[in-house]
Amino acid sequence: MKKIVIVLTACIAFLACKNESTSELLTVNYPVTEKVDTVDTYFNTEVQDPFRWLEDDRSSETEAWVTEQNKVTFGYLEQIPFREDLKNRMEKLWNYEKVSAPFKEGAYTYYYKNDGLQNQSVVYRKKEGGKEEIFLDPNTFSEDATTSLAGLSFSKDGSLAAYLISEGGSDWRKAIVLNVASMTVVEDTLTDIKFSGIAWKGNEGFYYSSYDKPKGSELSAKTDQHKVYYHTLGEAQSKDQLVYGGSLAEKHRYISASVTEDERYLVLYPATTTSGNKLLIQDLTDPNGLLITVLNDTDSDSYVIDNKGATLYIQTNRDTPNKKVVTVSALKPSPENWKDFIPETENVLSTSTGGGYIFAEYMVDAISKVIQYNYDGKLIREVNLPGIGTAGGFSGKPEAKTLYFSFTNYNTPGSIYKLEPKTGEYSSYWKPEIDFDPNAYESKQVFYTSKDGTKVPMIITYKKGIALNGKNPTILYGYGGFNISLTPSFSSVNAIWMEQGGVYAVPNLRGGGEYGKKWHDAGTQLKKQNVFDDFIAAAEFLIAEKYTSPEYLAIRGGSNGGLLVGATMTQRPELIKVALPAVGVMDMLRYHTFTAGAGWSYDYGTADDSPEMFEYLKAYSPVHNVKEGVSYPATLVTTGDHDDRVVPAHSFKFAAALQEKQTGTNPTLIRIETNAGHGAGTPISKTIEQYADIFAFTFYNMGYEKLPNQGVLKEFKD
Repeated sequence: MKKIVIVLTACIAFLACKNESTSELLTVNYPVTEKVDTVDTYFNTEVQDPFRWLEDDRSSETEAWVTEQNKVTFGYLEQIPFREDLKNRMEKLWNYEKVSAPFKEGAYTYYYKNDGLQNQSVVYRKKEGGKEEIFLDPNTFSEDATTSLAGLSFSKDGSLAAYLISEGGSDWRKAIVLNVASMTVVEDTLTDIKFSGIAWKGNEGFYYSSYDKPKGSELSAKTDQHKVYYHTLGEAQSKDQLVYGGSLAEKHRYISASVTEDERYLVLYPATTTSGNKLLIQDLTDPNGLLITVLNDTDSDSYVIDNKGATLYIQTNRDTPNKKVVTVSALKPSPENWKDFIPETENVLSTSTGGGYIFAEYMVDAISKVIQYNYDGKLIREVNLPGIGTAGGFSGKPEAKTLYFSFTNYNTPGSIYKLEPKTGEYSSYWKPEIDFDPNAYESKQVFYTSKDGTKVPMIITYKKGIALNGKNPTILYGYGGFNISLTPSFSSVNAIWMEQGGVYAVPNLRGGGEYGKKWHDAGTQLKKQNVFDDFIAAAEFLIAEKYTSPEYLAIRGGSNGGLLVGATMTQRPELIKVALPAVGVMDMLRYHTFTAGAGWSYDYGTADDSPEMFEYLKAYSPVHNVKEGVSYPATLVTTGDHDDRVVPAHSFKFAAALQEKQTGTNPTLIRIETNAGHGAGTPISKTIEQYADIFAFTFYNMGYEKLPNQGVLKEFKD
């Protein structure tokens, strides 16, 4: 009972505040976060967790803490003189029309479009020769635009569409089915869908994935039993057929379902972590057809990309870390019968299909290269891309005469191109009209040496003509995990930074997918420190080459990248001036106890695995490595109160630890977006406000009284 009483007094304790000078201009009074005597024991080692009560996202105490922290944070940000200037410039630059590649479904061609500052992009459609009309406008889903369109899937003949909505940024989805001709609702509404698409089977129904409602808070309670259901239109969701999952003997945290383009095969991908999956197929043309196991282990990432009759085309990294494509008969689909179709190369492969062709996109030092094949395995051509950067798309229906692809890099706004797959010729389909001159900027790829001698690539982008004098404000952005590749892409946000004379640098850290499975594995579990070492070495390179210096260097990353920032700033606080961890995984001893977090164990391992793994995680866990007497960088933690992927308690506990132990004058603040999740579907207005705050905080704590292109840098005092 004593602990409960202490927790209930936490909100009252906000009245007692400590004063911390955060800069030469602003002072912050931090709320005191109550500490509760909570201890966990791992392999005979006791670990204090005094801010455990902040994990209860449903408590009034946590809600009050969020309110008080935001009051302090926004009180600080509102005093930065150029905050509003940044917001206004960001709105102006963001305010240009954005259009997606079109896609044909039934009698209509559909596409997404945003007029500029619409909070959510709108789905339009038109018939050939007809007028444009709105199909779905997510801006009307809720008054504050925090309900977003999270998925859209059409039946094969295009007559039915199921769309998914996310409320408040949550990963939980609801599904609504429309008759596209009459725009009438066929079914409203399926619930509790999560980490799922919609896979139609004719016009009779579709497959989707779901978890049982968790006990406790659906924003943070553990979900580790994914299931695939088949829903028959016209039937109650309670009658949906369980297709796969639900076995107490074998839990799968993720199971995705797809149906091949010809609707012959159902394909299932059960997985226990975010890397590696089993593979099962079912012949839907056989009334008595059963699920057939192609792969019964999770040692590889293997996906059916298409089929021709009974021949399956599978992209896999099984025994080939850079991936290849194989073919096999669905009648005897086990790996010993696989035949190489597109062999493995020294570069990482990803594939798409459209127009009767297979497009093999390779990453060559994180830069796109695209090769076109036919279904007999004949190399047709290399697609001569518009420049050096990132290309994507090249997908469509088998009968499509025209395909579309996008192209972008760090200083080139994304454009859409129209490709004739038979000839390989392409032309511009859409280019943005944006108030930004890409010719005034340049990107440079460098290779630097990490702590253990590994060569790591990094792309540095900046305004032409900058002086390498160590005084350029610089953002070093990283991720380094989950096989995710950071390839060049344009961002209005980053354009604002570079417009102000800022340098933007992105290293391709180990843990990512830029060089295949070996590169990914080199940054996982007991090798995770390699990722932080790569990031630290990138910072040291930028300083040594005089792009910047510790007084002008900010580090930024989100989710796993938030962990990267948290670990880096606690290991090398003197190396950087500003730290910007977003929605980060900060408590490495307990991350697996929330939502689907246990699925991240391939990358992280868990504190329950072994004494060695526990000690390794504890050694870099940001929450557990904030120390008394250390001057940490000026820090702005950002998160959303409805983030049910990386629960906000990670950020809450990290911010509380920093505020308690920070020494010196650098501010340690947390900005908590309300009614927002992990990031997807966030209204544009909120996104602009958030980045204006992040950049204002960054420039201000680097010593700027005015924006660089409006004034001069004030002198730092010893």
